Amino acid sequence: MVRGRGAPAGPGLSGARRPTLRDRWRALRDRLLTSPEFHRRAASFPLTRPFVRHDARALFDLVAGFTYSQVLLACVRLRVLETLAAEGPLAADELARRVGLPSEGAARLFAAAASLKLIEARDDGRWGLGRQGAPIVALPSVAAMIEHHATLYQDLVDPVALLRGERDTSMSGYWPYADTAPGAAPEALDEARVAEYSRLMSVTQPLVAEQVLDAYPFARHRVLLDVGGGEGAFAIAAAHRAPSLRVKLFDLPAVAERARERFAQAGLADRARTYGGSFHADALPRGADLVTLVRVLFDHPDERVLGILKAARAALEPGGTLLVCEPMSGTPGAEAIGDAYYGLYLLAMGKGRSRRPQDIERLLREAGFADVALLPTRLPLQTRVLRARG
Repeated sequence: MVRGRGAPAGPGLSGARRPTLRDRWRALRDRLLTSPEFHRRAASFPLTRPFVRHDARALFDLVAGFTYSQVLLACVRLRVLETLAAEGPLAADELARRVGLPSEGAARLFAAAASLKLIEARDDGRWGLGRQGAPIVALPSVAAMIEHHATLYQDLVDPVALLRGERDTSMSGYWPYADTAPGAAPEALDEARVAEYSRLMSVTQPLVAEQVLDAYPFARHRVLLDVGGGEGAFAIAAAHRAPSLRVKLFDLPAVAERARERFAQAGLADRARTYGGSFHADALPRGADLVTLVRVLFDHPDERVLGILKAARAALEPGGTLLVCEPMSGTPGAEAIGDAYYGLYLLAMGKGRSRRPQDIERLLREAGFADVALLPTRLPLQTRVLRARG
């Protein structure tokens, strides 16, 4: 069973109760922190000054966060980081020439990027890769998501209108699966319609695949069914990790065809099959003793998630295993990722939401699964894994 603290009672619930000691402390804290005089005194007092400065910096980072993200996007689009990785440290004028910027614009970008540790000045004055920039070169999926976020930011330009449901979003059009409501014909989405989204999912899948494959022993199973498996990046990684594992992949017909080609290119045509359809309307292929849902459930509302889980249980062999793999809300140390980032990202997508492990467990049990456990992963902010038995 997934264990964790239950959700607190929501604000505004009727019924008087005595405030807890923690709530009384919070009330005192709020009175202090909303007082300009308290801030002035705390900033002057030596023992509290470091905390005031830390909190002021954190608040300013929230205010300036969009500017930081645009510096990052400019570095990716201009291939600043890739140029430094390929060429080594470069003088400012040479780097500016390589990325096609005038000297003034380059000076501003390089200074901004250095402040974010994307690049750094070497002792001889040249610019080289920084601590935060080097991983972006090593992991193409990160650069792909940075570029993708340009679409998301268009939808977040008026967050209040987005939260009120008063505006259409570019992200919902980018996400072709939004058109596959129950009863819709899955074949209506052709290859051109799914290509861009499928490519993004494919290039960002390896990081998730590594976390999942390290968390659970796939080699103990005979047949894997990857539901909503996209172009097959995860299934291919699983097949390589477990050489005796046979693989089935189910996705929209146009996506499944792309996966079939990828399987052939990976030399897996003899032990991998693809199936096209909609998991809201069509039965999933049977015969697997392991079913995976990798970054699938958080794209859908609860009622559709329950339908997906019931379809997965019907397809799973008796006693088989289901793995739900995706970022989850309330992850310790990554709360902002689960609730602030994915909360608004999925709202712009138009369909899903980030869930706590306990929320997913409830849906799993309602769908007929048992023995639900949260498996440890090395980077839980990237993905968490829930295992359940059919």
